Amino acid sequence: MIRIDNLAKYYGDTRAVDGISFEIKKGEILGLLGPNGAGKTTTLRILTCYSRPTSGNITVKDYNIYEHSLEIKRLVGYLPESAPLYPDMLVYDYLKFVADVRELNKTVADPRLKELAAMCAITEVMHRPINELSKGYKQRVGLAHAMMSDPEILVLDEPTSGLDPNQIVEIRDIIKTIGREKTVVLSTHILSEAEATCDRIVIINKGKIAADGSTEELKKEAVSDYVINVSLQHSDFDGVKKILETIPEVSGTVLVNSGNGAMDFYMTCSGNRDIRPDIYEIIKNNNWPLLELHRETRTLETIFRELTKEG
Repeated sequence: MIRIDNLAKYYGDTRAVDGISFEIKKGEILGLLGPNGAGKTTTLRILTCYSRPTSGNITVKDYNIYEHSLEIKRLVGYLPESAPLYPDMLVYDYLKFVADVRELNKTVADPRLKELAAMCAITEVMHRPINELSKGYKQRVGLAHAMMSDPEILVLDEPTSGLDPNQIVEIRDIIKTIGREKTVVLSTHILSEAEATCDRIVIINKGKIAADGSTEELKKEAVSDYVINVSLQHSDFDGVKKILETIPEVSGTVLVNSGNGAMDFYMTCSGNRDIRPDIYEIIKNNNWPLLELHRETRTLETIFRELTKEG
């Protein structure tokens, strides 16, 4: 549905976006992740035709951003990081104003306002001034604004920025509900939310794509050492370390805690093979009482750090 081809954007000598290419399928919830200054917001502004690229192209359905910007804007609902709200207006009046700007007649606008109020859970604040609302409610009003014309595509720039944990869950649930019928593209710094909400994740670093895929695909593809934590009822760490490091994949063993005849340590390992059966077999053959043995689960957060850290 959306195709991004070799997109680049320069601000003077600064490359905000550096030749990125990817596609977004219809009905997909895509998360755009990256550190500050990675190029996420710039990419979204170009996609929504609020900014023009230095080179490259974006096509939405059969339209391109150079010749059909108005047609693309009609297909897209856009919520920037700071929702463009009029604080002195009542929520109802503001959304009615948005409906008028979108040229919705009264027979369409009235039921649409009721539908959006229910979808975005703002019915109880429809007759309150926007400046009296919490950040979470303001974000919901911004979502209602972006959804007013029932767009096929919803673009959200940091939709949960600055919200408390309860508000984050509420906005996430709204996005997932919308995603059942719409194509959703969102940027975020809250990695756990991207993992819980998005069908697919594109990580951008310094204007380039560092990774593209589902969370599970990224976990399998990212190359990194992993850690296995072990706790034994034993006191000879040096002896245990010497034997366990005969396993080829083990690159190091580090003592964390010891006392009262027990010790906790972790092993750094490499490769794709699961060596826990080998570790257990050594422990069993040496009659070491085993208290704990587990491999640390790789999260989106650890993958993100590995792909975006300096060097």
